[in-house]
Parts: sequence; structure tokens; C-alpha cells
Amino acid sequence: MHVVIAASALPLFVGALLSDWAYSHSFQIQWINFSSWLIAGALLLTGIALAWALVDVLRRRSGIVYPLLLAATFVVGFFNALVHARDAWATMPTGLALSAVVAVLAVIATGVGLAAWHRRPA
Repeated sequence: MHVVIAASALPLFVGALLSDWAYSHSFQIQWINFSSWLIAGALLLTGIALAWALVDVLRRRSGIVYPLLLAATFVVGFFNALVHARDAWATMPTGLALSAVVAVLAVIATGVGLAAWHRRPA
């Protein structure tokens, strides 16, 4: 079930990337506000999925690669949230780069999690 929660965070991270891209082309400050809220929601879902995945690792029901990818996604996303907490003008280009990195990490983590989920016996 935690894979579904992690997959639910993916569109939020991608939305934050798209909002950062829109801000970099329009300089409308509201796009940074959208990004901040999307990142906050994605971090909440990623944190829940990470906690659940760690419980599965402790119960020896899954491997360690997926929780490590989720942890990397959470940490980079947290630093991205800190960058987006600054003034709107100060977020670029670091905010856009971090949003791209965290979106790629979220895609990889979701893909690894879904692949492991499909291999698990019923």
C-alpha cells in the first residue's frame, strides 16, 4: 500500500517542477507559492510512504533499495522546500534544479516500488 502513497506524491513533485518552470518564464510570484504547497503535500505523502516502507524492511518483507530511494527523495525534497521558503527572486535557479532532481528521484522510487510490488507473491 505504501507504493500507492508514494505514487500519489509523484504528481505533486512534477507539479512543483512545472510551477517552477512557469515562474522562471513568467516571474509571477504566485507560481512559487504553488510550488511550495505542492512540495509540502508531496513531502507529507513521501514521509508516510517512507515510514511504512521502513516498517516493511524491519519486518523483513521487502528490500532496502526502495526505502533508500524514498529517503533520498524526502531529503532532497526537504531541501527544496527550504529553498522555496526564501524570497521568490532568490529561489531561482536552485529551486528549479532541485525540483527537477526530486521529480526524477520520485519517478525512480515509484518505478522501483511498483516493480517490487508486482514481484511480491499474493
